[in-house]
Amino acid sequence: MKTVTILGLDASKTTTIITELNSLLASFQTYYQNLRGIHWNIKGKRFFELHVKFEELYTDATIKVDDIAERILTLGGIPLHTFEDYLRHNKVRVGKNITNDEKSVELILDSLSTLLQLERKVLELSDVANDEGTNALMSDFIAEQEKTIWMMQSWLDK
Repeated sequence: MKTVTILGLDASKTTTIITELNSLLASFQTYYQNLRGIHWNIKGKRFFELHVKFEELYTDATIKVDDIAERILTLGGIPLHTFEDYLRHNKVRVGKNITNDEKSVELILDSLSTLLQLERKVLELSDVANDEGTNALMSDFIAEQEKTIWMMQSWLDK
């Protein structure tokens, strides 16, 4: 007999989704820290342009971190919230002491590509579980991040 959550979802499938959302949360926290680092440390002739853009991106990442954590709570899980947990579950490359404009944008592209892979995995799991709330969240993230990737890639190609 299948156990169903208060939301009407299969409990075992929901547990798997929570695990993957926590991995996404840890990775988003690392992405956020990367953005803060490049925002603070960017140098060069494109400083003003990129400093503002990186702030826009880390502000957006803060909102997404909160959305992911709240979705985990909605599903009945506990969101990861320690640096130790983030380090253990993170999939995004950590950027350190990056001051160059192109290397900064390459780090963002690499991070977003990894986040997209994680989001697509969550989307696939939530689709099978008929979890429309998680589906909608991941679909929105994916569409927005694909556009950001296109824009960042276009910036690099100039």
